[in-house]
Amino acid sequence: MILLSFDTEEFDVPREHGVTYDTLTEGMEVSRYGTLRILDCLKDCGVKGTFFCTTNFAENAPEVMKRIIDEGHEVAAHGCDHWNPKPEDVINSKRILEQITGKKITGYRQPRMFKVDIAEQARQGYTYNASLNPAFIPGRYIHLNTPRTWFMQEGVMQIPASVTPILRIPMFWLSLHNFPLWLYKALMHWIIKHDGYFNTYFHPWEFYPLSEHPELKMPFIIKNNAGEPMCNRLKEIIKDLLSRGETFATYSEFCNTRKHNNV
Repeated sequence: MILLSFDTEEFDVPREHGVTYDTLTEGMEVSRYGTLRILDCLKDCGVKGTFFCTTNFAENAPEVMKRIIDEGHEVAAHGCDHWNPKPEDVINSKRILEQITGKKITGYRQPRMFKVDIAEQARQGYTYNASLNPAFIPGRYIHLNTPRTWFMQEGVMQIPASVTPILRIPMFWLSLHNFPLWLYKALMHWIIKHDGYFNTYFHPWEFYPLSEHPELKMPFIIKNNAGEPMCNRLKEIIKDLLSRGETFATYSEFCNTRKHNNV
């Protein structure tokens, strides 16, 4: 089973590199563009994904949110303001997204995969949390002692991003930008054979032509293959997985299947 997810947020990465940048105007323009490209890719391939949305994005891009829902994808919570996450976002993002979408929100991912209050998630009725990358990411986090695969905590299913067995090589967005495709596919196949599923995540701004905007001061590892090449890479791995008979699911579907089968 394959889980594709997208952290659908206002683009704020330039601020991490000292650029004065208005995330709710310039950043939203980038994120709208990228999300539409993602939706095009998924539609072309005939698969569904899960969109972890900040309330900033949802409130400022209603037409994009409508398309996400109309095309059968899942909406999950990703806090309120991506640049300035607060503990109460676990509560407020769920409430606001349910008002905007008219759908029950059952999943949460903390911005930048930072730590989140699992007990509060349980109290708010979340069934899963996707806020863990069980790897060593310099400057972000060291999670080498946490489980690699899904586990239960306080009644909430924890669904970590996929990393390879043994070495815990992260298979998230940066890897698809920078690994040769043959290597990414080989590691992905290894994980599926070992774990029985594959879980990865991307961002809308990766599908925007970042190399054409030097003023944003994006590092090479981020802008490498950004834009149309990233669309092609995403399609390539989806088509590869489909050719191998893999099925795609939303996080809620994955959660329900694992709980039902008790596996």
